[in-house]
Amino acid sequence: MMNFLISKCTQRTAVVYLLISAFLLSLGGVFIKSIHLHPFALAGFRSSIAAIFVWLMIEKPKFNWSKAQILGGLAYAGMMLFFVTANKWTTAANAILLQYTAPIYVALFSFMFLKEKITRLDWITVFFVFSGMALFFIDDLQPQNVVGNLLAIASGMSLAAMVLFLRKQKDESPFESLLIGNIFTAIAGLPFMLRSTLVIKDFSGILFLGIVQLGLSYLLYVAAIKQVSAMEAVLITVIEPIMNPLWVLLLIGEKPDKWAFIGGTVVLLAVTIRCVLMTMNIQKNKSNTTP
Repeated sequence: MMNFLISKCTQRTAVVYLLISAFLLSLGGVFIKSIHLHPFALAGFRSSIAAIFVWLMIEKPKFNWSKAQILGGLAYAGMMLFFVTANKWTTAANAILLQYTAPIYVALFSFMFLKEKITRLDWITVFFVFSGMALFFIDDLQPQNVVGNLLAIASGMSLAAMVLFLRKQKDESPFESLLIGNIFTAIAGLPFMLRSTLVIKDFSGILFLGIVQLGLSYLLYVAAIKQVSAMEAVLITVIEPIMNPLWVLLLIGEKPDKWAFIGGTVVLLAVTIRCVLMTMNIQKNKSNTTP
């Protein structure tokens, strides 16, 4: 399975992988809101299932225990635990907005950490993305959600660290970091899992979260990150924070304010324009090198 995904993954296919991954990840908010478990128990159950699924897909994981592999796994685990807890303690909109401060940290550290150049277009895109996202949730950042908001910010920092450490392994196999991260998350959630009682409705939701929403989405994400820069990986998947609160609105009724439509338009335009310009630049470079 993994060899097939990687062999078929060109730079253009990587963008498709990232878009599918973002769509699947966007379903997390509504399922997390719907399952009535302690956040660490939910994160632990979800990652336990995801770990089994990922291990089966990798078949023969190669653990080299490098710094990048271990820290990538720890960053992934932190992102999972912080994000699930933030979704329980603040609105889905707040949680996903503040998690997607990640491009700022990637932009600041990718040159120093990965020697990947951040272009003027990247900085312009970051500016418009966050301007749009600020509008999207401008009335939702309430003081009573401070703890949840701080955890969402921590989730964003963890997401940025995960992207950087996965990208650091682009010439190796970053899938093992994904597996390690799910195992770490399951271990952290184990005490809460043992004190929890699952009903059939919750169990079916957790199965979907573990296999499809988490396992499959991050396998596609990790396969794609071998072909795109760290900055592209976080910017292309920025459609997740647009769709995540939309699912919550449609299925649960947690309603974002009117600024969501304006902010969403700004974000989608910024990301779409950057992707189009990036594709045009790739095609131009190919045509220039063709004899």
